[in-house]
Amino acid sequence: MKDVDTYDLSWDDWDELQSPRPEENGFDAVVEAAISRRGFMSGVLAFGSGAAVMGTSTLLSTTSAKAQAASRFGFTPLPIATDGTVHVPEGYSWKPVAKWGQPLFSDAPEFDHAVGGSFESSERVFGENTDGMEAFQIGSRQVIAVNHEYVNTKINLPQNEGGVPASAEDVRKLQNLQGVTVMEVAEGADGWEIVLDSPLNRRITHNTPMRIAGPAAGHDLLKTDADPDGLEALGTMNNCGAGKTPWGTYLTCEENFNGYFGSTDEDFKRPDDYLRYGIGLEGRYAYEKFDPRYDVSKNVNEPRRFGYIVEIDPSDASSTPVKHTALGRFKHENAAAVIAPDGRVVVYMGDDERGEFMYKYVSTGVYTPGGETSTLLDEGQLYVARFNDDQTGEWVALTPEATDMSEAEIAIYTRMAASKVGATTMDRPEWVAVNPVAVEGYSALTNNRNRGVKPNAGGDDTAVNGPNPREMNHYGQIVRWFPENDDHANPAFRWDLYVMAGNPTVHDDAYGGSDNVNEGNLFNSPDGMMFDSTGLLWIQTDGNDANTGDFEGMGNNQMLAGDPATGQIERFLTGPKGSEVTGLTWSADRRTMFVGIQHPGAPFPDGEGKLPRSTVIAVKRDDNALVG
Repeated sequence: MKDVDTYDLSWDDWDELQSPRPEENGFDAVVEAAISRRGFMSGVLAFGSGAAVMGTSTLLSTTSAKAQAASRFGFTPLPIATDGTVHVPEGYSWKPVAKWGQPLFSDAPEFDHAVGGSFESSERVFGENTDGMEAFQIGSRQVIAVNHEYVNTKINLPQNEGGVPASAEDVRKLQNLQGVTVMEVAEGADGWEIVLDSPLNRRITHNTPMRIAGPAAGHDLLKTDADPDGLEALGTMNNCGAGKTPWGTYLTCEENFNGYFGSTDEDFKRPDDYLRYGIGLEGRYAYEKFDPRYDVSKNVNEPRRFGYIVEIDPSDASSTPVKHTALGRFKHENAAAVIAPDGRVVVYMGDDERGEFMYKYVSTGVYTPGGETSTLLDEGQLYVARFNDDQTGEWVALTPEATDMSEAEIAIYTRMAASKVGATTMDRPEWVAVNPVAVEGYSALTNNRNRGVKPNAGGDDTAVNGPNPREMNHYGQIVRWFPENDDHANPAFRWDLYVMAGNPTVHDDAYGGSDNVNEGNLFNSPDGMMFDSTGLLWIQTDGNDANTGDFEGMGNNQMLAGDPATGQIERFLTGPKGSEVTGLTWSADRRTMFVGIQHPGAPFPDGEGKLPRSTVIAVKRDDNALVG
């Protein structure tokens, strides 16, 4: 039986427990030169200072930067917190909108803390571990689509010893609590609430029928006994970040899909691609013991039907979600879509694993408002990023000629294709955000304890490099790029580092962080990122909240606001102890900010004696003015 302690591991730790990376430490001399404070603040690393984050050759003094930033932030920055609740600045208030287990339909009972919600209602309630989300105005209705990344079995199955699934019903309950919620919300006298029984309310789970589209559709590697044509999959899983298309649909991103599969045959020999994607012989949730679809010894192709971006139409609860294989198969964090000057659709994406890559997709066709959009995410070119140490870079096309792979194989084995063209290994590229008022993109490189220590799962070199300049990086950084000719479809770009998180109260070298990090805004592990309509960058963290040692003075995970023009960063919100702050969107009138609180460690938000519940909260100004 599975060691129940593995249920408490992070996904990254669980991955490495299942598929250990070979130890390889030959980078110490390079690192020693790179991480000196003097080296960090000069030459190629000077772009990471608060003075240089403008992306120009002009350096602002710290005082000047703060003066300019003062007019951009409409709040008084918060101190850290270490308790079990949410804090927002003076003049702001927050309230829960949707909690795990809360009914979406009137035929679902209220949440039962004793059993973590009933199995019978699990498809009719708001799911577990809220993550990426987007808001949509559909006629007069306001709708939010929200991801449910994974489950915490000790909480979701509190009656089971160690939270271990013991039956097919337990597994089906866990499957139902994950995926996506589409829900109508409305603001009344008591604040924002779910509109029960709205015709737009919908749960999408691990068993919802999906259409497979793009170059891999119908390929032999996607065919199963249940789907001999390789065109229809069941379910979407480990839905992490999100995105929105220009035509008003929702993009949900499949991340750590590998952890759901296992084998009831301990002698099953894993194919080579399983090793690169971290698919082991024992699943994290014992699905394979009760649902043969997840038993790789019986369904070797089933894992290859996951790891994609899925498009959902929030305006039609009867519509079939679409898996877009042209956008590649890897551990998708989120999808940031933007329109190039010539009308083509560009989608930026990160592969959230240590030492993996950043990607860009450019459509062949152009987007026309009101025009046909059905092929825009299926016909186009996928690229992977190569960052040069001189602060230039290029998006390298993943073509059959460059990779010696077919288009379908590139779509299914995207990581291997990217390795073949020499892409730059990154420190876990998480959310990507595109500035709405400037032609620039940002990616949160959350952390990478393996940087300079061991290669990635494909054996690619992970020595320190330009955008990833610290060995055993446990603080993270945010890289920014500027497309050539102000064109997101252009393969060339310049880049710099907007911020390097760190702790200057503990370190006086590169681990102290960039100049725009100070004792008043300490944070680690930037993860979620969203721009508001004014061009402020909102940064959410999912890191170490021990508040001791290297992380002293950082407190709980948090959300900060950053000014791209000056580099100023200030703390806006703190989450409960043990939680990740993740997912952000706004109401149509921009007077409410919806924020996700995932896996709170405290009994949040219901208080003592209750189960902790992942929750979407609404944050408003007390004077009802615009928020962000």
